[in-house]
Amino acid sequence: MAGKDLTGKVAVVTGASSGIGRESAKLFAAAGARVVVGYNKGVDRANDVVAQLAGSGHQAMHLPLEDTAQIRKAAAAVGEAFGRCDILVNSAGFTRMVAHHDLEALDDDLIDAVLTANVRGPFATIRAFAPLLKASGDGVIVNISSGAAQRGSGSSIIYGASKAALDTMSMALARVLAPEVRVVVVAPGMVHTGFVPGRTEEMMLRSAMATPLKKQMEAEDVALAVLSCVTHLTFTTGSIVNVNGGGHL
Repeated sequence: MAGKDLTGKVAVVTGASSGIGRESAKLFAAAGARVVVGYNKGVDRANDVVAQLAGSGHQAMHLPLEDTAQIRKAAAAVGEAFGRCDILVNSAGFTRMVAHHDLEALDDDLIDAVLTANVRGPFATIRAFAPLLKASGDGVIVNISSGAAQRGSGSSIIYGASKAALDTMSMALARVLAPEVRVVVVAPGMVHTGFVPGRTEEMMLRSAMATPLKKQMEAEDVALAVLSCVTHLTFTTGSIVNVNGGGHL
């Protein structure tokens, strides 16, 4: 899939009703792909995204992270409707802000919810779509992680831990799905979106100014990296692409 032309390709993007997923869907469509806009609860937002995409043949589809049976149904539906899947972006995720020092506030229910959404969910999605991706012969999976995985930072301890699990899982999947499918991780720093409930504009600006590039990262900046993993980084698999304005420094 070298070059920017994705005509004839089919991209499935989870969490595509907002944020990084939405911007990735827009770029894939602009490059010629037909896009499945995966959503959990945001059906209206997902349909709005479909309406805004360049080209035609796009579709919104219910892809909840915690429901493996529904994920398998969605994969079957993509197979029936499109006959293929060449690109899978696992952008959907979940977190809540919990101060790292407040161990009691990080209760078992929240731990289970974050791990289900951010670890089991992407694995179940990859497992369901793997046959279609392998049949493509040139499949690409892009998993959206976080710099929190590498630094032990982030909205909560369990969020960083869940993304570290996603990173490790991606390495294993890159090995077992090769050579037909590549698996790449995109790890953004703090993105200027409403993804984390309670995270203020001031907090996001302060984080941005602490990076060498000293500017806020928008969802489109991450989406450009996602697109590049598909179209240009064609000899890359099992790797983490940091998109953080130099925040790791």
